[in-house]
Amino acid sequence: MDSQPELFAQHYAEAGLFEKSLTYWGKAGRRSIVRSAMAEAATQFQKGLDQLALLPDDPERQRQELEFCSALGAVVRSVKGNAAPETGHAFTRARELWEQLGSPSEFLHVPYGQSRYHVYRGELDVALRLDEELLRLSRLRNDSAGLVLGHTTSGLNLWSAGRFALSRSHLEKAVALCDSVPHRLLIHQAGVHPHGSAHSFLRIVLFCLGFPDQASARSSASVAEARRLDHPPTLATSLTGNARLLALVGDDVALDQRTDQLLAVATEQGFPLWHATGTLFRGWVKVKNGDEAEGLSLARSGLTACSATGMVGNMTAYIALLARACEIAGQYDEATTQLNDSLQIAERTGERWLEAELYRHKGQLLLQQGDSGAAEELYRKALSIGREQEAKMWELRAAVSLARLRRDQGRHVEGRDLLASVYGWFTEGLGTPDLKEAKALLDELK
Repeated sequence: MDSQPELFAQHYAEAGLFEKSLTYWGKAGRRSIVRSAMAEAATQFQKGLDQLALLPDDPERQRQELEFCSALGAVVRSVKGNAAPETGHAFTRARELWEQLGSPSEFLHVPYGQSRYHVYRGELDVALRLDEELLRLSRLRNDSAGLVLGHTTSGLNLWSAGRFALSRSHLEKAVALCDSVPHRLLIHQAGVHPHGSAHSFLRIVLFCLGFPDQASARSSASVAEARRLDHPPTLATSLTGNARLLALVGDDVALDQRTDQLLAVATEQGFPLWHATGTLFRGWVKVKNGDEAEGLSLARSGLTACSATGMVGNMTAYIALLARACEIAGQYDEATTQLNDSLQIAERTGERWLEAELYRHKGQLLLQQGDSGAAEELYRKALSIGREQEAKMWELRAAVSLARLRRDQGRHVEGRDLLASVYGWFTEGLGTPDLKEAKALLDELK
């Protein structure tokens, strides 16, 4: 009964003992989660739901269905992806049942799962409203697990919206609260340990805010913690976040290593979304190393696979990475098309965290085609967005691009004054590529 509960579930079902069958499908699903067999768990929870459909519709059945639907939603996120229709269906039904039963506290992970689904579908406003509700209920009930989930998803979604300072506040609260809640409970509720998610995005937030050293320190620690938890979805989440940061920083050697690790986990566990992102990063690294044809093929394949899961949220960064790869390969028309697509997604969904970089990159492409006037306009727009978002790293990159343009126009003093005012803000990360590039340009403009 302990080692093969699915056999008992099948036998009880064949005997028409549906309530006992249901109990063992639940045990089988939970056992599969412990073994990180997410696809098996999804199948077993679905079979339990099939058995429930044969029982009378009363509050007891509704609660059992809520348990199965919420568990199914959590595991399907790993198996199919956050934005998959199966994920949305499971959490939509779970939400209906949760509300019918008076929104019990032990199922506060239902609005959390819904929020993650909607943000990956590109419905950021819906996700943020769900976050507010989750935090309100968790505070009202003084529910520590709910607060961890609420602060985590609020931080992730505010990051997506480009509200970096507020995102940092929520993510730091989530990290601080994680140790007050048993790890197994959080993994059961969220499908991925919130510690891994919060850390993964907190380091990106810190980098964008202008604290690259703090981001780097947290990056190494979060992957080590994910390995210690011995939970593949959490490890895949942490490796993906780390790879995203390394791509932003420009550390291709470390990115190559992280991509190997991500693809190994995704392949072994059968995680399609994480495999797709790993393939995209692998293509980017190959392009940077000179293998442009193979790299572009992999990058396009990875992007197509991400889109096939239904994902819209987070796509701006992945499309932008392909655009940069196309630029390196000299395919400027495709690079421009990809950037325009990314900017349209940002406008439609409100996913603004990379908006400044998208405009700056588009300005670089136009400058290479000889349109310095349009390039300057886009650099200024990127600079304005960086300032508005308090994203010092984006502001610095825009200032470097604009100062370099001023140098080429013979307006050295103007370029130096602009760049010096931004560069002087930084108190750490002086050895990172961005800060070293800015310092070298300042020295040249003296």
